[in-house]
Amino acid sequence: MRGGGAVRRTRPALGILGGMGPLATADFYRRLVERTPAGSDQGHLPVLMWADPAVPDRTSALLGEGPTPVPALVEGARWLQQAGASCVAIPCNTAHAYVEQLSKATGIEVLDMIQAALRAAAGKAPGVEKVGVLATRGTRLAGLYERAGARLGLNVIQVSGRVQREYVDAAIRAVKQGSCLAGPEQWIASAAEILKQQGAQVAVAACTEIPLISGAAARVLPLVDSTDALVDAALFRLWKPGSSDSF
Repeated sequence: MRGGGAVRRTRPALGILGGMGPLATADFYRRLVERTPAGSDQGHLPVLMWADPAVPDRTSALLGEGPTPVPALVEGARWLQQAGASCVAIPCNTAHAYVEQLSKATGIEVLDMIQAALRAAAGKAPGVEKVGVLATRGTRLAGLYERAGARLGLNVIQVSGRVQREYVDAAIRAVKQGSCLAGPEQWIASAAEILKQQGAQVAVAACTEIPLISGAAARVLPLVDSTDALVDAALFRLWKPGSSDSF
């Protein structure tokens, strides 16, 4: 949107604050298009995207091993605001540890990916009380799912530190590196099996890399895809039947 005149937009636009990582951002946008019940191109949501892979690693920052991502997140959110975004979706669970700071600095509405995923988990089957979470170490350290779960009356279950390092962290790293995904898919399935043994009734793929390797895990436990949950939150907030098809 730099360098040109103002863009006239009559429909509310979704801002995507992405790049964390690039493949997860592309996956989110693809799913948004696929899940929008539009009958033509014109019925889809207007989307503005800021995807900067240089945003400092969120987990490293939370562990005290790297710089904070807040200035980069604020820069992206402000650009989206100025371009006309009505609200922002951040397809990165761990980045939600910084939503309060981001909202305070910009005033922009950020869709709550964590709550959306847990609500979807609670709706997977009658009587769900225990939800297993497969996430980054940063998301675990920030207690994002634990706090949201407490508000919703859900008991959040995590794998042990060893399983986190050997299976979950290793699988996420492999996706980010573009490695062969057969091994990582099995690692996530093994972690899901351990959550099941711990009493989890459903699991949340609570890192946007995990849904890309969750096929085998979904055969172990009912699995909620946090990316899909965020897509559904965006559609609930912005998409309305009618338009040029939709608006």
